[in-house]
Amino acid sequence: MSSDYSDDDMPLARTNGHLSASTISKNEDKAMDKQTSAKPKPAPLSIRSGPVKDASPQTNGNGKRKSRTSTNNVNYKDNSDSEDGRLAKRQKKGISNDSDDEVLGKMNAKLPPAADETAVVEDSDDDQPLNAKLASKRKAIEMNAEKEAKALQPKSKKLATKKAVKDESDSDVPLAGARSKKRPSNGINGKAKTNGVKQEESDSDAPIRKKAKTAPTKTKVKAEKATPVKKTPAKKAKKEVSEEPGEGEDEEEEYRWWDAPKKEDDSIKWTTLEHNGVLFPPPYEPLPKNVKLIYDGTPVNLHVEAEEVAGFFGSMLNSTHNVENPTFQKNFFNDFKEVLDRTGGATDRHGNKVDIKEFAKLDFKPIFEYYHAKNEAKKARPAAEKKAEKAEKDKIEAPYMYCKWDGRKEKVGNFRVEPPGLFRGRGEHPKTGKVKKRVMPEQITINIGKEAKVPPPPEGHKWKAVQHDNKATWLAMWQENINGSYKYVMLGATSAVKGQSDFKKFEKARELKKHIARIRKDYTKDLKAESMADRQRATAVYLIDKFALRAGNEKDTENEAETVGCCSLKYEHVTLREPNTVIFDFLGKDSIRFYDEVTVDRQVFKNLRVFKKPPKKEGDDIFDRLTTTQLNKHLSNYMPGLTAKVFRTYNASYTMSNLLRDLKVSDATMAEKIKLYNDCNREVAILCNHKRTVGASHEAQMEKLGDRIKGLKYQKWRNKQMLLDVDPKQKKKKGAAFFELDPDLDEAWIQEHQNFLVEEQRTKIQKKFEKDNQKLQEEGKKPMPEKELKERLQAADELAKKFKKENKTKKVEAEGRGPTVEKIEANIQKIEERIRTLELQAADRDGNKEVALGTSKINYIDPRLTVVFAKKFDVPIEKFFSKTLREKFNWAIKSVEDDADWEF
Repeated sequence: MSSDYSDDDMPLARTNGHLSASTISKNEDKAMDKQTSAKPKPAPLSIRSGPVKDASPQTNGNGKRKSRTSTNNVNYKDNSDSEDGRLAKRQKKGISNDSDDEVLGKMNAKLPPAADETAVVEDSDDDQPLNAKLASKRKAIEMNAEKEAKALQPKSKKLATKKAVKDESDSDVPLAGARSKKRPSNGINGKAKTNGVKQEESDSDAPIRKKAKTAPTKTKVKAEKATPVKKTPAKKAKKEVSEEPGEGEDEEEEYRWWDAPKKEDDSIKWTTLEHNGVLFPPPYEPLPKNVKLIYDGTPVNLHVEAEEVAGFFGSMLNSTHNVENPTFQKNFFNDFKEVLDRTGGATDRHGNKVDIKEFAKLDFKPIFEYYHAKNEAKKARPAAEKKAEKAEKDKIEAPYMYCKWDGRKEKVGNFRVEPPGLFRGRGEHPKTGKVKKRVMPEQITINIGKEAKVPPPPEGHKWKAVQHDNKATWLAMWQENINGSYKYVMLGATSAVKGQSDFKKFEKARELKKHIARIRKDYTKDLKAESMADRQRATAVYLIDKFALRAGNEKDTENEAETVGCCSLKYEHVTLREPNTVIFDFLGKDSIRFYDEVTVDRQVFKNLRVFKKPPKKEGDDIFDRLTTTQLNKHLSNYMPGLTAKVFRTYNASYTMSNLLRDLKVSDATMAEKIKLYNDCNREVAILCNHKRTVGASHEAQMEKLGDRIKGLKYQKWRNKQMLLDVDPKQKKKKGAAFFELDPDLDEAWIQEHQNFLVEEQRTKIQKKFEKDNQKLQEEGKKPMPEKELKERLQAADELAKKFKKENKTKKVEAEGRGPTVEKIEANIQKIEERIRTLELQAADRDGNKEVALGTSKINYIDPRLTVVFAKKFDVPIEKFFSKTLREKFNWAIKSVEDDADWEF
């Protein structure tokens, strides 16, 4: 949709580096078409994408995070003639226009897998290339979306063109503008708060439990009252309820907030709020007197505060990734020296001053060895001691685990105050290694209801402030010392407040269905716009829609690692290869190097060439006339609250919806149904660009799974031999081939497997004996003697003898009570079913090794689609959602449990 005014009438989006011309002529477009006769490849399609493991770390800037005025050291050279010599400064030796392997050689890193290595497309006999099939399938899904959008579009177009209304959902905040939209809370210095709050990355892929808690903004929720969407198991409830707010109360009825009427005032989050504050980490325990930090060969005495800081570094010597990092060492040593200067420095055993000047002369090994031995001793404790410690820990934590939110019990997410230590940071963080100071009560602000009892601070301390802000959803907050960001104690992922946030996110994606056709039509038209600002915006929306690129945020230039999104792409992040291949190579989220090789529509390719036109060079912005704020403001004209990140959720959910709807499932086993679902999930991940590196343990896991399958095949063969023992006539009846050894098995493997089975039985007997003795000791009875263990172990010896006899005679005696042909055949059938199930699991797991199914399923695919699939094909929801996810998505499970026809 072309704007009524050009962004060129406003101040330029970037004032640094070289800028694109304000307009582009049609003649320039036509001239680029004459420069190549090659036929464009099927598009839009991601050919090869995912994280890249480098031989050496890359950065998007000069190591230290710079502002947009900085130039970059990353060298992406290319000698292709696809840009008429414009890339002369970026020559890459030996690279031809269509050679991916040579690009790989230069990168000194393994590229992600190509699409045809991970795609799941139905087999066919035609000769159509797989990439063409994927592009064709994607196009069919988009055409279907266009039809649905037209059917859903109201006759009046006034709604479509009206300006965006203010939407207060925290998930609606424009990506670049989120930091500036903080509302100062009562009793908190607003200026300090807007300065320091560090927002969570938009479109986060992090696992639920690992996501950093972020500053809440005004959230437009459906209901004021809230309770957990799933009850705690009865046993836990009994143990914890006496320690929690509202102790002794009966279990209340589940609050179905998704069925509740919409509130008039969405800004009020709660009426009453009770909680017990935060749980502080234990105090520091000084090292024994014989354990010292060594400097230049001399053991030194330190003040307890300096000793604690030395212990932070010493305890993690096994984490070489951190302790051998020069930036980590430098930052730690600077902070350590500051603590030393403040606490009187170091002395030797005679009390003489020791001036610690060089990090290289520090020896932390005695400290490491002490903590390592302590940890090993802790692991080696008896189970009863560990159990008692856990019970004590649970008892201490119980009062903090739940709060009372409008009289309903809600689980608190992160009630523990982070212990002091060394800051790691994500990626190549410039502040890695700095000391995270201990958080004191005097730094913490409590948010609680006016009528509620304020939780007492630790003895001898006081809270920074106590406030009663019912427009905020956090319970406590403080400012950490590394980046000055604010940490918040929020409700857990299973709470109604969090559930409402997820619900709103997916409902917004469903709303986009009505507008997607018009948005795509408008940006396709604007790809040829005369205004450079309009053309850049249209190209950015195309890339975000088709390839799930993040919009990209401005970073705190000194405190955060340089990462890139669509609007912040620089010249060196994009390589063009005629006729329509684009390679993105940059540090993405969490500072992970991301490589994405895609085919685009020819017009998009031409636009990118124009955006890289000389005099632009390395360090200059590709989209120099576009910011994330401007992009989201434009999108909100189509639909209130629409931002770039909604496209990721919409595309994943809509694609999954189409794939599941087209499934034909008849007479499939449970394992086959689960694999069908995972195949659809995998295709979503591929089409929506959710990739991952192959885990280090994948090969070992596949080998272990393969051994389990072979073990079952051996078991099946033994049962067939038992058939012959019971009835030798079966050989003639079933044929000799039926009784032959499976080709996957050989004599050497069988011998090894038999040894494994014998040792496995020995281990089980040993553990059972130890467990029985432990139980006897707990009951105050006399433990069994070692003689009993020896008698039990005879069973393993008997098994070894049996295998030895079988290997010699090539016969297997029938086992069990009253073995018959029918019983043995039934056993063989059960084993065959188990083999089929494991083979499906192996194929599924291997197919998923390079595809982030969890990313799609947890963050982007509407969970109601999974619930409908499970209900329609009679698959337990537990097969798709873990206990944690079932609690998180309880609203989805319950809201469509009686609606088998629900569609995204």
